Amino acid sequence: MPSNVHYKGPEDMPEVIPVFPLAGALLLPRGHIPLNIFEPRYLAMVDHALAGHRLIGLIQPESDADTATAPPLYRVGCVGRLTEVAETGDGRYIITLTGVARFQIVEEQAVLTPFRQCRVDFLPYARDFVPRLGEAEVDRTALLNALRAFSEAKSIEIDWDGVSEAPNEALVNALAMMSPYGVREKQALLEAPDLKSRSELLVAITEIELSRDSGDTDITVQ
Repeated sequence: MPSNVHYKGPEDMPEVIPVFPLAGALLLPRGHIPLNIFEPRYLAMVDHALAGHRLIGLIQPESDADTATAPPLYRVGCVGRLTEVAETGDGRYIITLTGVARFQIVEEQAVLTPFRQCRVDFLPYARDFVPRLGEAEVDRTALLNALRAFSEAKSIEIDWDGVSEAPNEALVNALAMMSPYGVREKQALLEAPDLKSRSELLVAITEIELSRDSGDTDITVQ
């Protein structure tokens, strides 16, 4: 979903944002993630964002602690803009967040809101604001080979026409976001320093997963 606002860099971002801890969820710059919001505290979070800058930070908790508590968070997340909001009539929101840039948590704020808010720093990820940066360095062939092998091993249907038309940034980030891997793998993909590194890591994780399925334990990831 296109955004009506273009963020040029860290200077365009707020210092404090609401954060949505969600294990296994990955948002990357210019990626899109649909979310079903039904808990009262997160309904309040959406209302808060809609009344302000429309930004919500998606971040993973470090543990599988009870969601009623406040588990520690990974230090790095990605902020998304609310680009689509629908009310269901039964007390839920169906929203889409469009990724803007990654951030580092500086400190969690003491707030009266039912949702958590953090002071964050976007400066370490200033390059995230530049669309399609580093696409030329991506080994598209290796990425597509890994995707083809994974889809065949898992009997997953792939829209190859859509894949062939996707630019490298959209392809790498969409595959990373949709990948069926665990919290640590998703966090590693999020924190990869650039598009080339993320693509290489995605290929490596996929090869490890395929080797486990085949019983081959001799694979080495450099």
